[in-house]
Amino acid sequence: MGLITILMVFWLLMIIVYVMLNRGIWIFTDVTKGTSLFMLEKALGPAIDFAEGRSGSGSIAWIIQGAVWLVISSTLTFIGLWLGHEPSALHSLSAWGLNPTSESLLLAGKLSTIFGAVGMFLIGSALHIVPNLSNTNLASEKNATLVSFVWALSVSIMVIGAYRPEIFGVKILLVSTLVNSLALIAIIVNLLLTASYRERKMALPGWLIIIGLISFPISTLTIAITGNLSDGIGQWALVRLTGASFFLQLSGIGLYAASYGSGNPLWSKSLTAIILAGSIFTLNPIGFSSGELSAMFLGLESSILEPSRNDLIGGSFIMALFAVPLIALASNLIITIRGDDSFIENSENPGMAEINFGAIMLIPVGLSFLFIQTDFLSGNNELIEISSSVHLMAIWTVLVPISLGATLCIFPAVSGRSILSANSSRRAFWMMSGGAFTGIIFTIMGDFSNISLLESDPEAVITETPNGLRSIGSVIFYLVVLGSIFQCLNMIRGVYRGSQIVNEDSESSTSVKMKSYNLTKTTTVRKLFSKGATMDTEIVPVSESEKQGKPTEL
Repeated sequence: MGLITILMVFWLLMIIVYVMLNRGIWIFTDVTKGTSLFMLEKALGPAIDFAEGRSGSGSIAWIIQGAVWLVISSTLTFIGLWLGHEPSALHSLSAWGLNPTSESLLLAGKLSTIFGAVGMFLIGSALHIVPNLSNTNLASEKNATLVSFVWALSVSIMVIGAYRPEIFGVKILLVSTLVNSLALIAIIVNLLLTASYRERKMALPGWLIIIGLISFPISTLTIAITGNLSDGIGQWALVRLTGASFFLQLSGIGLYAASYGSGNPLWSKSLTAIILAGSIFTLNPIGFSSGELSAMFLGLESSILEPSRNDLIGGSFIMALFAVPLIALASNLIITIRGDDSFIENSENPGMAEINFGAIMLIPVGLSFLFIQTDFLSGNNELIEISSSVHLMAIWTVLVPISLGATLCIFPAVSGRSILSANSSRRAFWMMSGGAFTGIIFTIMGDFSNISLLESDPEAVITETPNGLRSIGSVIFYLVVLGSIFQCLNMIRGVYRGSQIVNEDSESSTSVKMKSYNLTKTTTVRKLFSKGATMDTEIVPVSESEKQGKPTEL
C-alpha cells in the first residue's frame, strides 16, 4: 500500500480513539477499571511493595532518572562528536574488545536523549499534569514508580544495541522495544484510568499528552495492518508517525508549563486545537531521515525507500502542512510566556528560559528538516550529509530545552521543594543552550565544507578544514555536558535539600502588605498583585493632577 493509504488508516484509528476518549472513555467500565487497577498493582506481586505510593512519587522517580540520563546522553554525544574528527581517540579500548565509532556513539547518544532524558521528562511531567488537570490523584503511584525502572532498563538496552545490534544471534534493539512497550502500556493505562476518574473537564494540554502517548503504539499498529512493515515507505512513515507522538507530548507539557510557570492563561485555545489536529493529520519531518532505525527496533531488515510519484507528491505536501501546528505551538508558547508582567512576577522561575529558547528554535529547525526530508524522499540525497547534525540540533535546542524547562517549572509542585539553586540552574541553561547551538552550528559548517569538497573532487579525502570546524564544535559542545551535570545535581539535591514550598492556598508569607493603593489610571488585577497588593488592600481612586507625585504609603 502507498503512503496515502497508510495515513488514512492512521487517521481513522486516531479519530476512533479521540471519539472514545472524548465520550468519557466508555471502555473503562467498573469491571475493567478494577481489572486494570489490579493489573497495575496486585498482579505485579511482591515487586510492587518496593515502590513508594506517596503522591508525586511516581512523577519524581521519572524526572530524577531523566536528569541522570541527560548527563549520560550528553557525554555519549560529546564523545561521538569528538571521534568524528579524531577516530583513534579511544583506540586504547580495543584491548578490552571495544571499538566504538562516531556513528555508533552518536546513535547511542540520540537514543538515550530521546527515550532516556526527554522521554522520561515527558512521562514524569505527564504523571503530574494529567491528574492535576483532572482534579484527581494518579491511579497508581506505585506502578508509575516501578515502571520507571523498566523504562530505564529499556533505554540501557538501546544504548547497547546502538553499539552492537546483535549479540549471540539476538537483536538487541528488538529486546529494547519489547521492554519499552511493556512500560509504555502500563503508563497509558495508568493515565487513562486517571482521566476516567476526572472530576472536571480536562484542558487540551492533558489530551495532547494522552493522545501523544496512545499514538505511539497506534502508529506501529497502522503499519502492521497495512502490511508495510517490511517496505521502505512503511518504515519511513513509521519514523514520521512516531515523531508526531513526541511532538504531541512535548506540546502538551510545554503549553501547561508555560501557563503554569508564567501565571498567564494560554494565549489561544484555538491554536492548541490546531496543534492537536495538525500533528495527527500531517507528517512530522523532524527526526531520523531514513526508516532504517524503525526496522532495527522491530527486528526487521531495512528496505530501500522507493516511493511512487503519488507518494512523493503527497508526502511532500503533507509534510509541508506540518508548518501549521509548528508555528501554532511556537507562537502559543512564546506569547503565553510573555503575557502581562510575566517576567516581573516569575523572574526567579528557572524553567521559563528553557521553554522560550526551545520555542524560538522550533520554526528554523522544523523548516530545515522539511528541506532535508523532501530531498531524501525525492531520492536526491544532496543534504543527507548534514541530516545527522541537524537532528542533533533538533534534540538539543528543541526537545531537551522544552522538556527540561517544563520539568523545572513543575518540579516544586511535584517534589514539594524547589531546586537547590535557581542561579545554578540559570548558569546551566546558558551553558547548555549556548554550547548546543554554537557547537552544532560549527559541526554543520564542517559538514557543508565536506559537501563542497566532495562536489569539487569526489575522490578527495576529508581535509583539515572540515575536521577543524568539527573539532571546534565538539569542544564547545562539552559545555552541554557540564551544564547537564549541574542541572542533574541541582534537581537531585533539591529533592532533599531544597527549600520547602508553602501551600499555595495559604496566605502570603510576606511580612510587608500593601494596606492601600492610590489608583490614578486603569490597571489590571494582575499588575496590582505583582506590586504587592493582597485581597485586603484598599483601592483608593485618585484623580490625575499636574502636582509632583509622592511615594505610596504602605
